[in-house]
Amino acid sequence: MQADEERRFPEIAKEPENRRQRLVKALWISIWLFYLSAPVTDLVSGGHSPGVRLLGGLGLAAFVAWYLVLVFRTARQMAVRKVLVSLAVLSAQATVLSLTLGREWLVLFVYVAISSGAALPGEISRWTVPAAAALMTATAFAVPGGDAYLASLLIPALMGGFAMAGVRAMIRTTIELRQARATVAQLAANEERLRMARDLHDLLGHSLSLITLKSELAGRMLPGQPEAAAQQVADIERVSRQALVDVREAVSGYRRPTLPGELAGARTALAAAGVVADLPAEPVADLSEEAESALAWSLREAVTNVVRHSGARRCTVALADRQTLGGRFMELTVSDDGAGGPAVHGNGLTGLTERLEAVGGALSAGPAGKTGFRLVARVPLGSPS
Repeated sequence: MQADEERRFPEIAKEPENRRQRLVKALWISIWLFYLSAPVTDLVSGGHSPGVRLLGGLGLAAFVAWYLVLVFRTARQMAVRKVLVSLAVLSAQATVLSLTLGREWLVLFVYVAISSGAALPGEISRWTVPAAAALMTATAFAVPGGDAYLASLLIPALMGGFAMAGVRAMIRTTIELRQARATVAQLAANEERLRMARDLHDLLGHSLSLITLKSELAGRMLPGQPEAAAQQVADIERVSRQALVDVREAVSGYRRPTLPGELAGARTALAAAGVVADLPAEPVADLSEEAESALAWSLREAVTNVVRHSGARRCTVALADRQTLGGRFMELTVSDDGAGGPAVHGNGLTGLTERLEAVGGALSAGPAGKTGFRLVARVPLGSPS
């Protein structure tokens, strides 16, 4: 994917990253200096005095050197004020050289327009490029025979300047795209870490609570009821093995708990904790895999909290098909007669809320009257709204 995106942008839009790329860019820019053959030819065979040739050569060398500096800095930020001052100096050089040495020097304005588009932001270069073309036009009419050269220079000046402005915008877009892609990759990694943390909490919180409970039971039974203690130890081994399988599946990203499986697990956990369980038969409903998985996680978290925190003597689990103004919903209710208290939205309830919202559902949890606690998870039947 990254390679495909890289191919959408031409190499000219990339900042040189090593010596070879800088050399290639230098050669590419140098090719376009052949348009300076007209002023060079004028210096050599234009009939100027040696002093004029010397001054003209120095002026041309200074012009080309600063032009190259501006174009080479297209991918790196320069102060706008410094660029404007440099362009003013280049424009003054082009004007003076054209007025004193002749119409062959009008081509320097093309380079002024190009460097303007390359070194200035688009909102400024859209004015400076036409300004350079206008100054060239005014100078051409002041130079003998300059109007004959104007037609062949005006279009290159405008097209070259705006083309370089487009290249600069492309460079900026490429850099922003790379930064955005890196940000998206970082966000995706963070989201995956959150998902893994949520899954492992849901998996291990339930299994370790059950292992702890059964270990305590086995410890109490061991002196007088060795056979019952052995049964609890066997259950601990089974739960541990299942927890290992669940963690492996969760890490692989393939685990999708089901309501029948979680109802069976809830029955075992509640019975081991000495809590009377009132559970429904296996549900039959038009639930998508994602919605059923969200309800299954909700049931697991709720039963784990009953076993670990509530001190309840009875737990009731109900599944109901509800018709509301927003459509049909499958509603899971887990209530107990324990100590109750306000809902503390830790990792478990926060993770459940995220899971349910992802499938168009909702979660509510809180005290059920004077004593007890109730958790209600709701998911849409059929297509999520």
